[in-house]
Amino acid sequence: MNTSLEVEYWVVDSDGELTSPESLADVSDHTEREFVDPLFELKTPPCESMSELRTTFVEQLDEVLARAERVDKRLVPLGTPINCGGIDRRPGERGRIQEAVVGTNFDYAKYCAGTHVHFEKRNVTDQLNALIALDPALALVNSSPYFQGERVANGARAYCYRKKGYAEFPRHGQLWNYVDNVGEWRRRLERCFEAFEAEALEAGVDEDAIEDNFSPDDIVWTPVRLRDEMPTVEWRSPDAALPSQLLRLTDEVHGVMETLHHTNVQIDDETGGEAGHVTSEGITLPDFGTAFDLTESAIHDGLESAPVARYLDRMGFSIDDYHPIATQIDGRQYVTKGDARDLRLEYASRLETDLDRLRATTDG
Repeated sequence: MNTSLEVEYWVVDSDGELTSPESLADVSDHTEREFVDPLFELKTPPCESMSELRTTFVEQLDEVLARAERVDKRLVPLGTPINCGGIDRRPGERGRIQEAVVGTNFDYAKYCAGTHVHFEKRNVTDQLNALIALDPALALVNSSPYFQGERVANGARAYCYRKKGYAEFPRHGQLWNYVDNVGEWRRRLERCFEAFEAEALEAGVDEDAIEDNFSPDDIVWTPVRLRDEMPTVEWRSPDAALPSQLLRLTDEVHGVMETLHHTNVQIDDETGGEAGHVTSEGITLPDFGTAFDLTESAIHDGLESAPVARYLDRMGFSIDDYHPIATQIDGRQYVTKGDARDLRLEYASRLETDLDRLRATTDG
């Protein structure tokens, strides 16, 4: 099953200050700027195996870090910058329209760096439902509890994105319920597009500008998306994190996605309890209410939530192998900008060390 990764990293200078990627975005066809200036994105091509994905990701990131060293820049694997000055959105019609519709809440997205995992479409309904049920796995790589210095949740990025950025448009940015078929998913997208278009027109956006910049395929920013362009089923929930953490998580989610093609997938009718499990004999997903509640706990408490940890264990994740950055840097109610700069530099160094280890095992 073809799988690919898209990872956003903050770019900082030698003092830990956020800065523009500049030439880092031009390293290859798989590197580019994001919609805010200090963010850089690395995109792997679709890879046929996890071994190929690992090798490709390590090689591409190594190439970027080599360029970064030459231009005195570094990459930071944190879901938010911890604390910083204002971040400006790069010019663009699509962003301008989003801001006109969403309002000032759209600013929260400017402080979020995440990971998107793309899986080749196969049994699409089962894939969509499985990724919805696996959304609590974001806890495994939560990498920042802080937004503008304040401690807001174990997963500050997911909290800000879902609870703040799209608070007025929950259908466009929060976790969706399971579906019975792909047609149902597409009807939801059509309704979301119609709602967004109506709000945009009311805000004074030209109809042609809406049509030129948006379509039902890209009108939502939900944690799980169906992408016709790729074509893939995409999971967008994890934070930016260390390369080894992201590869481990992708590998284990990939394992579930492979398993569902060879076994039965069913949704538990019972509410709460110890619902949900993945075995060679079948996959049982918890009812949506339970999955949603577990995701809420994963955002607020991470792996400190016993129900989340037990659930992820039943779903096939090796919990003890994960050491989320958020848990390691948590403990303060407020982080100053100076301390945030130090944390960014510390985790830029950890990213470089982590990649060195990965490169050694990949080369071996």
